[in-house]
Amino acid sequence: PVTAEVTPHHLSLDETKLATFDTVFKVNPPLRSPNDIAALREGLRDGTIDALATDHAPHPRRDKELALDQAPPGMLGLETALGVALSVLNVDLTHLVRVMSINPARIAGISDRHGRDVQPGAPANLVVFDPIATWQVEPEHLASKSRNTPFVGMKLRGKVRHTVFDGEFTVFEGDAQR
Repeated sequence: PVTAEVTPHHLSLDETKLATFDTVFKVNPPLRSPNDIAALREGLRDGTIDALATDHAPHPRRDKELALDQAPPGMLGLETALGVALSVLNVDLTHLVRVMSINPARIAGISDRHGRDVQPGAPANLVVFDPIATWQVEPEHLASKSRNTPFVGMKLRGKVRHTVFDGEFTVFEGDAQR
């Protein structure tokens, strides 16, 4: 089957950000117009777009400090995806879980272990988050080894408290465990 995905940054940042020549906004595909953003948001809402993916692409600072035409495309996505989605999208939580977990697992062919209900005797794969907690994106507090995020200083709603992967905490009380 044909599927489609979109990223939080393509739903929240437009092409005018590139006028700054800040390489943190260089992504592939490139950021688009506000009209394109509106169409992507509608596609996510109406089911035309199946998944919301992080497109997590960390890069060393030295690579993102190159000129715009030389710097690699990509930005962080894992730690900000949920907060950006909850802060800028007008979708209910059930739909957000579907496009961030259930559908991606189905598309990837791993729905027997991921993106499903917790089952007795099976290793848990889940995220516990506070949907109303607010936080400010501060690169020095991100767990990623890279800092290339365009959301620095942005206040986001929705904070991951715990992540359990194959029955083990990978995030506990908001801190990465690996």
